[in-house]
Amino acid sequence: MNLLDQVNKKRKEIKTDGYPMSISEWISMYEKKELDIHPEFQRFFRWSNTQKTSLIESILLGIPLPPIFVSQREDGVWDVVDGLQRLSTIFQFAGILVNEEDKKIVPLVLHGTKYLPALNNIQWENEKNPQNELSKELQLLIKRSKISASIVLKESDKTAKYDLFQRLNTGGSELSPQEVRNCLLVMINRPFFEWLKTLSKNKSFIDSIALSDRPIEESYDIELVVRFIILSQVDKEDIINIGDVGEFLTDRISVIANDLKFKLIAVKEIFAETFSIIYETLGDDAFKRYNPLKQYHEGGFLLSLFEVIALGIAYNVSANTLCPKKVRNIVQRLSSNPEYTKWSSSGVNASRRLPKLIPLGRAIFEKK
Repeated sequence: MNLLDQVNKKRKEIKTDGYPMSISEWISMYEKKELDIHPEFQRFFRWSNTQKTSLIESILLGIPLPPIFVSQREDGVWDVVDGLQRLSTIFQFAGILVNEEDKKIVPLVLHGTKYLPALNNIQWENEKNPQNELSKELQLLIKRSKISASIVLKESDKTAKYDLFQRLNTGGSELSPQEVRNCLLVMINRPFFEWLKTLSKNKSFIDSIALSDRPIEESYDIELVVRFIILSQVDKEDIINIGDVGEFLTDRISVIANDLKFKLIAVKEIFAETFSIIYETLGDDAFKRYNPLKQYHEGGFLLSLFEVIALGIAYNVSANTLCPKKVRNIVQRLSSNPEYTKWSSSGVNASRRLPKLIPLGRAIFEKK
């Protein structure tokens, strides 16, 4: 198939429409639940009040805004693919934004700006202090302002929709790779995403990875769960051809989320048993480098150790009972293992590291 044929084939997979819509229409659709901005996404998008104020200022000044990308579901509801933060800001300012529990979020209070200093302390409505309320004239100005909708129609290929979301929410985005995956998974299979979150709340897992607040805020704990699910049982052939790890994880977890036959219970049991062994044996030192001279673990969480220890134990846990002494000895010897030290150095990227460290973990924890 030549390039032209490939282009034509893929263009047919995405059917789109588009037209300008007033902010009043966007508000109406949201209130009627004809527009799903996925409140569970809101914690992944971190605009400050200053950024939110800048958006409202832009609308008031008549500065054109980028289109909102939406995907039309089978039930006719529009899923917001790109533009969640813009719509959330508008809805919060109008006092109608709700959270995951369907409870209203505190309305937005604006800051003064360089061009509109009088915006300071302004709200959409304020019965107690009418002087801080946006005038009806300016409310109408906002409501009549237009933001175009780019609609991916329901006839489009599902995979194409998710690809579009990923393309629009990476690059210059503030989202971490896993936060983008989380949004994708919610769109594909919300119960599966909730199942992933329950794994990330496993106490032995939490205590053994011992992450600081920042990585958890960026969903790195869920990324470790995703890595565990995919890489602990990945075929040898796939390990060798893993390529870009981020794309590999996204593709594989999307396939799993769509797989109705995926063995959730069995995977959860392996996950729980693996981290029970790890924490009972090593505690919160599990994924910290062992210093043989000082005879203790030091530093922070190392992904390379996770790739050897957690994935190696998981691969072997169903076949044999791993005694704590054996696990401890293997982990302590890793720091002097030439294969581990060679492929875990800072100059080795993940696509080169994983084909070496995953088989290493499987081999050293294998029952002899």
